[in-house]
Amino acid sequence: MKISVIGTGYVGLVTGTCLAETGNEVLCVDIDENKVKKLQKGEVPIYEPHLDVLFERNIKANRLNFTTSLKEGLEHGDIIFLALPTPEDEDGSADLKYVLGVSDDIGKLIESYKVIVDKSTVPVGTADKVKEVISKNAKVDFDIVSNPEFLREGFAVDDFLKPERIVIGSSSERATELMMKLYKPFVRSGNPIIVMDEKSAELTKYAANAFLATKITFMNEIANFCEIVGADVDKVRAGMGTDSRIGKRFLFPGIGYGGSCFPKDVKALYKSGKDSNYDFGILNAVIKVNDFQKKILIPRIKAFFNNDLKGKTFAIWGLAFKPETDDIREAPALYIINELLQLGASIKAFDPEAMPNVKKEFGDKVEYTLNKDDATISADALIICTEWSMFRTPNFEKLRSNLKHPVIFDGRNLYDLEEIKSEGFYYSSIGRKTVEL
Repeated sequence: MKISVIGTGYVGLVTGTCLAETGNEVLCVDIDENKVKKLQKGEVPIYEPHLDVLFERNIKANRLNFTTSLKEGLEHGDIIFLALPTPEDEDGSADLKYVLGVSDDIGKLIESYKVIVDKSTVPVGTADKVKEVISKNAKVDFDIVSNPEFLREGFAVDDFLKPERIVIGSSSERATELMMKLYKPFVRSGNPIIVMDEKSAELTKYAANAFLATKITFMNEIANFCEIVGADVDKVRAGMGTDSRIGKRFLFPGIGYGGSCFPKDVKALYKSGKDSNYDFGILNAVIKVNDFQKKILIPRIKAFFNNDLKGKTFAIWGLAFKPETDDIREAPALYIINELLQLGASIKAFDPEAMPNVKKEFGDKVEYTLNKDDATISADALIICTEWSMFRTPNFEKLRSNLKHPVIFDGRNLYDLEEIKSEGFYYSSIGRKTVEL
């Protein structure tokens, strides 16, 4: 099949590459000329495990191509995916200017039947808006489909190639048949393609992300309470997770969720509720608790150093909002760095992928090191913000030798309490007893 993907961000690039992998002819469109030139040369602009291998293979096979011409993209594809950014607006709503702007151009340019697919995460009713905008100028038939993505950063390629489910929001039999044909190679193991109306499909994505964000936030609240009453959140988590109605996933406490999806989508769903005169009380609480959780280590750090952080140096392990990505959007590490800098501290940071992106944010205000050990040399304490696997089994003897003080503030609960005690560290984690020196 001939597919066009408008937008070569995270979702667009993964979508285009994975669709090319099953033999489709894919043309990706982006207005950024420099980005398109790099893509044409085979340069992948994001870090996502396994994406580079598929990207290179399909470029060589001439199944994956790139252009800055929307007209060329519309002429090429029978199915047109809109994988455009929907950034958070000032009031928390999803800004649809890119989606609707391209839709207006599509209406002026299409010359034959097309299936226009909303792949971006968009509020309920967006399909109707896109249809209305295109209809103003279109002289040919077209259909709008809502097809939300469920890609986890760090696992996006696997999630696309082996999806747990595919959601198709469509009121057109013709469009539905084309989408079913397109996705058939991805569900050979029997996972479902769920067909529904467009509004239900749009809400499904928001509801899924909001529920997962709520689950994370609930466990963070439980963890905070565990510290007050002397319980151990790891034991509570194990006891909860064995209940099949609850499940083991998304029960790990920490310093809050971040990334491109959860923060933005929770706020957008909450705002959509307000616009419809409905108050999502739970989501309001989730937003407030997560904002608090991102900075929960700061009072502990201040208390340990007697409220004087001027001249202190802190090593930070992990800058991305989660492991296996270079994405720093709404990453808790950024909030912690900003607070420490304002309090007069210095930062030495290491992350295997995200340091270039953080440098764009903080410039030379932060020192970036070549490896995790260099970050700890002469630092007053270590702060762990991202649970990269390489941080799980450090050389504790070397770490203790590098640090001025054997002190760790762990926002991801990487270490066993008994082990860290035997290694001679002060250790403050989330929802567990503090190991004192």
